[in-house]
Amino acid sequence: MRRSVLAAFFAALLRSGATEKLRFRKHGGVHSAFGEHFAKTGLLDAKFHRWLIDAFDLRSTADYGLDVPLTSDDATQTIARAEEFLTAARGLLDAG
Repeated sequence: MRRSVLAAFFAALLRSGATEKLRFRKHGGVHSAFGEHFAKTGLLDAKFHRWLIDAFDLRSTADYGLDVPLTSDDATQTIARAEEFLTAARGLLDAG
Protein backbone atom coordinates (compact mmCIF):
# COMPACT_ATOMS: atom_id res chain seq x y z
CA MET A 1 0.00 0.00 0.00
CA ARG A 2 2.85 2.37 0.79
CA ARG A 3 4.12 2.16 -2.78
CA SER A 4 0.70 2.97 -4.20
CA VAL A 5 0.44 6.06 -1.99
CA LEU A 6 3.92 7.17 -2.98
CA ALA A 7 3.20 6.58 -6.66
CA ALA A 8 0.12 8.78 -6.54
CA PHE A 9 1.95 11.38 -4.47
CA PHE A 10 4.87 11.58 -6.88
CA ALA A 11 2.58 11.73 -9.91
CA ALA A 12 0.93 14.76 -8.33
CA LEU A 13 4.28 16.28 -7.44
CA LEU A 14 5.84 15.72 -10.84
CA ARG A 15 2.86 17.03 -12.75
CA SER A 16 2.38 20.15 -10.66
CA GLY A 17 6.10 20.84 -10.32
CA ALA A 18 6.86 20.26 -13.98
CA THR A 19 4.02 22.40 -15.26
CA GLU A 20 3.80 25.18 -12.73
CA LYS A 21 7.45 25.36 -11.55
CA LEU A 22 6.25 25.02 -7.98
CA ARG A 23 8.33 23.97 -4.99
CA PHE A 24 6.99 22.25 -1.91
CA ARG A 25 8.36 21.88 1.59
CA LYS A 26 5.56 19.72 2.99
CA HIS A 27 3.10 17.13 1.77
CA GLY A 28 0.25 19.52 2.46
CA GLY A 29 1.72 21.93 -0.08
CA VAL A 30 1.53 19.29 -2.78
CA HIS A 31 -2.02 18.42 -1.77
CA SER A 32 -3.08 22.07 -1.90
CA ALA A 33 -1.35 22.75 -5.21
CA PHE A 34 -2.86 19.65 -6.74
CA GLY A 35 -6.32 20.73 -5.66
CA GLU A 36 -5.84 24.28 -6.91
CA HIS A 37 -4.15 23.53 -10.24
CA PHE A 38 -5.79 20.26 -11.27
CA ALA A 39 -8.99 19.52 -9.37
CA LYS A 40 -10.46 23.04 -9.33
CA THR A 41 -9.50 23.69 -12.95
CA GLY A 42 -10.93 20.39 -14.16
CA LEU A 43 -7.65 19.14 -15.64
CA LEU A 44 -8.15 16.03 -13.53
CA ASP A 45 -11.24 14.74 -11.77
CA ALA A 46 -11.58 16.18 -8.26
CA LYS A 47 -11.84 12.63 -6.89
CA PHE A 48 -8.08 12.28 -7.37
CA HIS A 49 -7.47 15.16 -4.97
CA ARG A 50 -9.63 13.46 -2.34
CA TRP A 51 -7.95 10.11 -3.00
CA LEU A 52 -4.49 11.65 -2.66
CA ILE A 53 -5.37 13.07 0.75
CA ASP A 54 -7.10 9.85 1.87
CA ALA A 55 -4.14 7.71 0.79
CA PHE A 56 -1.71 9.99 2.59
CA ASP A 57 -3.80 9.77 5.75
CA LEU A 58 -3.82 5.96 5.53
CA ARG A 59 -0.07 5.91 5.02
CA SER A 60 0.42 8.13 8.05
CA THR A 61 -1.80 5.87 10.10
CA ALA A 62 0.16 2.80 9.02
CA ASP A 63 3.57 4.43 9.55
CA TYR A 64 2.88 5.90 12.95
CA GLY A 65 0.92 3.00 14.40
CA LEU A 66 -2.16 4.92 15.40
CA ASP A 67 -4.95 2.89 16.94
CA VAL A 68 -6.88 2.64 13.69
CA PRO A 69 -6.83 -0.81 12.12
CA LEU A 70 -6.02 -0.97 8.41
CA THR A 71 -7.58 -3.81 6.50
CA SER A 72 -6.68 -5.64 3.34
CA ASP A 73 -9.70 -3.89 1.79
CA ASP A 74 -8.07 -0.54 2.63
CA ALA A 75 -4.92 -1.64 0.85
CA THR A 76 -6.77 -3.06 -2.14
CA GLN A 77 -8.83 0.10 -2.58
CA THR A 78 -5.80 2.37 -2.21
CA ILE A 79 -3.81 0.39 -4.79
CA ALA A 80 -6.72 0.43 -7.26
CA ARG A 81 -7.15 4.17 -6.79
CA ALA A 82 -3.41 4.77 -7.23
CA GLU A 83 -3.45 2.81 -10.49
CA GLU A 84 -6.35 4.91 -11.78
CA PHE A 85 -4.63 8.09 -10.56
CA LEU A 86 -1.41 7.15 -12.37
CA THR A 87 -3.28 6.37 -15.57
CA ALA A 88 -4.92 9.80 -15.46
CA ALA A 89 -1.62 11.50 -14.64
CA ARG A 90 0.12 9.72 -17.53
CA GLY A 91 -2.65 10.82 -19.87
CA LEU A 92 -2.28 14.40 -18.75
CA LEU A 93 1.51 14.29 -19.06
CA ASP A 94 1.28 12.77 -22.53
CA ALA A 95 -1.19 15.45 -23.60
CA GLY A 96 1.01 18.24 -22.26
